[in-house]
Amino acid sequence: MEAQDSQDTAKRLRAICNEVSDRFFERADVVRTLVMTLLAGQHSLVLGPPGTAKSEMARELTGRVEGATYWEILLSKFTAPTRIFGPIDVAALARGEYRQVYEGRATTAHIAFIDEIFKCSTAALNETLGFLNERLYHPENGGKPLSCPLIGAITASNELPIGEDSAAIYDRLLVRIEVGYLADPSNFAALVRSAVNRPTPLTRTTVELSALQHAVAEAVPAVDLPDVMVDAVCTLRAALRRKELIASDRRWRQAVGLLQASAFLDGRPAVTEADLAVLTHVLWDSPTERPTVEREVLQLVNPDAKEALDLADVIEELEAQLEAMAGQSREALSEWVIKKAHNKLATAGNRLAKLRKEAAGAGRSTAAIDRVTGRQRAVRARVLTEALGMDASMVQTQL
Repeated sequence: MEAQDSQDTAKRLRAICNEVSDRFFERADVVRTLVMTLLAGQHSLVLGPPGTAKSEMARELTGRVEGATYWEILLSKFTAPTRIFGPIDVAALARGEYRQVYEGRATTAHIAFIDEIFKCSTAALNETLGFLNERLYHPENGGKPLSCPLIGAITASNELPIGEDSAAIYDRLLVRIEVGYLADPSNFAALVRSAVNRPTPLTRTTVELSALQHAVAEAVPAVDLPDVMVDAVCTLRAALRRKELIASDRRWRQAVGLLQASAFLDGRPAVTEADLAVLTHVLWDSPTERPTVEREVLQLVNPDAKEALDLADVIEELEAQLEAMAGQSREALSEWVIKKAHNKLATAGNRLAKLRKEAAGAGRSTAAIDRVTGRQRAVRARVLTEALGMDASMVQTQL
């Protein structure tokens, strides 16, 4: 496949990211990260409460790969290995032959979605690990290991793993993404409207399986990793170790593929500082560690990130104050808005807009600034609706 074809693949994947992000509110970073993880040939975990569109988003995204075999399952502690990898062929068994039917199971999937991954049964644990790690399945009859065509698995869970068995699987999921319920009231209002309004036909970009496979096997590994970026990764590792956040050497090595995938997705021949942002989803074990990791990563991405993160702290503090005032009178809430919230949110919004303009003008990534801007808008929308009583459907026009 020529370089032009690889560029077309990247262009199509960017379009897919945009289209899927338009359908799922507040999920742009999640969608892009899932695509990068597939491009790196790795597995991802989407961690969040029920009803946050984890499975629907995975189906919509993976359905854009034409020619790919997609397989999904909801695991429980009682899920037998044969239900995952292939049931016993009853007709063959009647003839005295012991074999499995693999069609339509994980063993034939190019992309898999595994819901409630940490409820994997003890009986299926070793085979599931082998499937994720080596893309191999060892048949029930002890025959030759079966090579599986899996590119990557998207997994989901409502909770963190408990116990050594599920922790072994957790360790194999390179990318961990947290999702929550919609934060912006205007997005929630749009979600409610979408339940009764007939959706308009959406542009549906797709990518061929062969193009994705070539990108994973050839184009992404060909992306250059300059020495300056090796130095940046080493600097990040040292900064995290000083905060007692230790990732394994294997995780760091696998993360390089994600950096290359990020550059490929953006159509660049080499990794740059902007690609380091994806590491915010890689280098933590507990969600409580994620903000620290994010701050260390984003401060390396560009010099604007530190101020943006400081503004994020101000915004989060205002949201905490709003929640603490629940139940107070409208007069008290209005006074708080006038004296504190309005000016701080407006100042943060203006400064973020200036930071974004400066970063874009210098050719730096605006991803960190955009994320904080999204939080500023969401909190301001909450203030307008919850403190001032504005109609949520009208909030977007005020932002």
